[in-house]
Amino acid sequence: MIKKRKTFIRQLALFLMILGPGIITGSVDNDAGGITTYSVAGAVYGYNLLWTLIPSFIVLVIIQEMNARMGIVTGKGLADLIRENAGVKVTFFIFVGLLLADIGNTTTEFAGIAGSMEVFGVSKYISVPIVGVVVWLLVVKGTYKIAERIFLVFSVSLLVYVISALMGEPHWGEIGHAIIAPKLEVNSKSLAMVIGIVGTTIAPWMQFYMQSSVIEKGLKMANYKYSLIDIFVGCIATVVVAFFIIVACASTLHEKGIQINEAKDAALALKPLAGALASQVFAFGLFVASIFSATILPLATAFYVCEAFGFEAGIDKKWDEAKEFYVLYTCILVLAAVIILIPNAPLILISLWSQVLNGMLLPVVLVCMILLVNNKKIMDKYVNGTMNNIIGWSAVIILIVLTLALLFLSFF
Repeated sequence: MIKKRKTFIRQLALFLMILGPGIITGSVDNDAGGITTYSVAGAVYGYNLLWTLIPSFIVLVIIQEMNARMGIVTGKGLADLIRENAGVKVTFFIFVGLLLADIGNTTTEFAGIAGSMEVFGVSKYISVPIVGVVVWLLVVKGTYKIAERIFLVFSVSLLVYVISALMGEPHWGEIGHAIIAPKLEVNSKSLAMVIGIVGTTIAPWMQFYMQSSVIEKGLKMANYKYSLIDIFVGCIATVVVAFFIIVACASTLHEKGIQINEAKDAALALKPLAGALASQVFAFGLFVASIFSATILPLATAFYVCEAFGFEAGIDKKWDEAKEFYVLYTCILVLAAVIILIPNAPLILISLWSQVLNGMLLPVVLVCMILLVNNKKIMDKYVNGTMNNIIGWSAVIILIVLTLALLFLSFF
């Protein structure tokens, strides 16, 4: 009995040491753009898009596992592997698209900071610069270990959306029916929303951050099973938060026919329907998620761009050791904050279409990933299994079909 208890304690301690990459990567996916997308989905379509979270969860687990395995086996980031195997020209065009999408995504995070603080009566001209400076200091002056602990606290804080949804008194029978037999009119708007949900649940930049964080943490194949648990918990957290955001808006805003354009609108609209506390809880969740993602997103972008073109990258490196990494991180952060402070900037369009662009770019990233993880010269005996390949390639095909259908319906 004592021996079993010691073994359990030892395994738990090892898991807590490994804990981080999967949970952080999953949680940061529920950023301001994601919350906006889920909020609009709930307000416009009610419970009818909840079913999209089930296939998204399955694909998310499979993809994150591939990332972790590639990072552990090769000790290289995804961008690094793409450059080595696809060449500089192909890498350049892929990463220009990803960079543009991530600038839009980071702008969305600052929009979330501005909007959530306006609910509490704080001007964006105060909140955005202050948060921008704090985020910059955390990354540039901090270490990976300190940053990771703060990120894990942020991850737990996102569960406030469960409280917000329960305050809206959702109809669980209707939710169950909508998941099993959803009613959805197929048109360019509904397809864009489905792609947006998939694009924000499985964002392209996540794949690069996940693999880089596994390397930064120094994980080995001996830690693989604990890494899998970390990934699974992170994916569950992602989908649970997304589920309750859609439910919160569907059970209140959709029922009353209230239309919204961004997450801040959802927080304000909840006040007369579910009470001031529900509104404030929703706004607080948006604020936490936005700070969290405003830190991680440009960090992930700087990571994979520097990896792709052979520059040094990493939070634990000093400015002089990774100058390109820190300069790029700073530029993305400043550019996103400045866009938010421009009067009448089209923030709603930036927010929603950055998520749609994520969905369109995702197949490109997934194709690169699946080809790499099946390459025996790179992965040796740790190449993909049959089921992983079936799910991975199915996700690629479905996303391409949805994207082409969206473009066709939009054009005609």
